[in-house]
Amino acid sequence: MSAPQDASAPLAFRMRPRTLAEFVGQEHVVGEGTPLRKGIEADELSSIILAGPPGTGKTALAHVIAEATRAQFVSINAVMSGVKELKTVCSEAEQSFTALKQRTVLFIDEIHRFNKAQQDALLPYVESGVVILVGATTENPYFEVNAALVSRSRVYLLRPLAVEELIAILQRALTDERGYGQKVRMEKKALEHLAIIANGDARIALNALELSVMTIGQKITLAKAEQLFKERSQRYDKRGEDHYDTISAFIKTMRGSDPDAALIWLFRMIGSGEHPRFIFRRMAIFASEDIGNADPRALQVVMSAWDAFEKVGLPEGEYFLAHACIYLAQAPKSNAVKRAMGATKQAIDRAPSLEVPMHLRNAPAKGMQVQGCGEGYLYPHDAEEGVVAAHYFPIGMRQQDFYQPSDRGFEAEVRERLQRVRAIVRQKRH
Repeated sequence: MSAPQDASAPLAFRMRPRTLAEFVGQEHVVGEGTPLRKGIEADELSSIILAGPPGTGKTALAHVIAEATRAQFVSINAVMSGVKELKTVCSEAEQSFTALKQRTVLFIDEIHRFNKAQQDALLPYVESGVVILVGATTENPYFEVNAALVSRSRVYLLRPLAVEELIAILQRALTDERGYGQKVRMEKKALEHLAIIANGDARIALNALELSVMTIGQKITLAKAEQLFKERSQRYDKRGEDHYDTISAFIKTMRGSDPDAALIWLFRMIGSGEHPRFIFRRMAIFASEDIGNADPRALQVVMSAWDAFEKVGLPEGEYFLAHACIYLAQAPKSNAVKRAMGATKQAIDRAPSLEVPMHLRNAPAKGMQVQGCGEGYLYPHDAEEGVVAAHYFPIGMRQQDFYQPSDRGFEAEVRERLQRVRAIVRQKRH
């Protein structure tokens, strides 16, 4: 049985779901027929790690498990607890298991905050089954949690809640006795506004509702809600997973040639405080890696925009970021430069030697000419087309075509010209 709710506790705390029926969202994790739901309902849970952004239900789901299980349930926070407390909890769990055959469900919030030694101390108890671990983290568990713990647990990735799901949570808070018990009247559009500004976070949505009631009163209109909450919440960790996920989305969207979607990711990064130099650096790489000679001007545009930004700064510098972003996204794409680099490095690794042929060597001294340095070199400018038949590769390496231009953009012209040139260069000399 749950302890009676303290009416003075925050609304988000009071409205925590008590059962799976009250849990909103994350159907891919706890929907009907899912392994986790079956495990909770049958009280046959194995160790799990719940990973996802704040306010997506990690702690709420842990409390649902606490209500459902017959096992002993212990909750600790990795920020507040050390190795000593962890070992005490695990030792008591071992005693309960040995004497009473009772298992312990151990919920560790912010498990990524435990250092390696703390996580290692937990491992034997999880491995033996004495402790059923329920870990919660906002970080990527595959990077921030001990690989041995991850391998012994099932990882579930929770997603930001949809607007419709947040509206359902807010509506329950308005009608449920733990919340406002139908004493507060709120326009549908005002409710939707709170759900939108929460940006997938149920805790932010409920805190916004609570602040609305405290500030506006028991009749909340859209106009008053908009006046109180002008901007939507931004969930963005400049050093964590949001940083990497968003720049990945930005690059892949430009690669996919959608300038409109690329602008969304660009301004999300700018609005979240991402340093513009980081964005310009990635666009400069993109200009060569994903466009290359399909549009040689792409790199020039990025570098010019970057230079202009350094001279002007924000906020007007946003024009240069957007200018470069749109140009890169709409430009013809080719990764021929990247493929040529890879093929060249592979050929170098496999080559028995990289000796320079005699005809390509310089002969600044008379004695070097006698030894044959420079002998047989044909000066291309003396030929009618400016190209001669010659072997320019290291001694013993066959002639190869590493750079394979695409037929997109300017690279189509490069391809045609290169085919003509290679036909001459690769000719056997008599």
